[in-house]
Amino acid sequence: MDIPRQHTIRERHHRILDPFTDEKLAVLGRALRLTPGTTVLDLACGTGEMLATWARDHGTVGIGVDMSSVFVGRANERAAALGVEVTFVNDDAGDYVAPEPVDVAACLGASWIGDGVVGTLSLLERSLRPGGLALLGEPFWREDPPDETAVIGSGAPSRHLFRSLPGLVAQLREAGWDLVEMVLADEDSWDRYVAAQWLSTREWLDANPSDELWAEMRAELDTAPLTYVTYQRRYLGWGVFALMKRP
Repeated sequence: MDIPRQHTIRERHHRILDPFTDEKLAVLGRALRLTPGTTVLDLACGTGEMLATWARDHGTVGIGVDMSSVFVGRANERAAALGVEVTFVNDDAGDYVAPEPVDVAACLGASWIGDGVVGTLSLLERSLRPGGLALLGEPFWREDPPDETAVIGSGAPSRHLFRSLPGLVAQLREAGWDLVEMVLADEDSWDRYVAAQWLSTREWLDANPSDELWAEMRAELDTAPLTYVTYQRRYLGWGVFALMKRP
């Protein structure tokens, strides 16, 4: 079980696989008032940076699930480097339920595992103790894209897949959840996520001229920087939303 190799090429030097910096992730941990022993489940955890650093900084314990064997391997390496005990599972996050209800259930930047926001919240709720926190990392439109070129350039499969920030907050309320905290990405967060992929891609191209993906990744690097600064950096936002189910 794994993900397309293009992702691991672009993000091979990333510790956070979303437009979030170390500082933003730390702010989120403090905002949630995490305490030692807090149990955390992270579905589609990527390289496990959230679980590993929160275990180090707050004494949390938890499980991360991801379908990429490469990312799970890197997650285990990161946990070992930080000297924390976190469990990582190479599995389909869309089918995973924690062995015991957890205090915090998260899915950051991968709501496709539940076919969208509402479905992913339902997945998280299956593992969440009553009164626990669900964390959803989700894109939103910072500005309404003027045409289909801007939509595609922003990396969105369709205009209607994402909402404005007010529209997303309204959707969360309509789904029966209270929004109790949020930390939003900014332009620097986006730069550190997206622009860092270009150097990783170029280094990979130089080192792998005969790879079957070389032409595809070369074409991507030819267009990605201009597309990003023209569209995605302007139109697409991203944030982590902390939610509690309404009684």
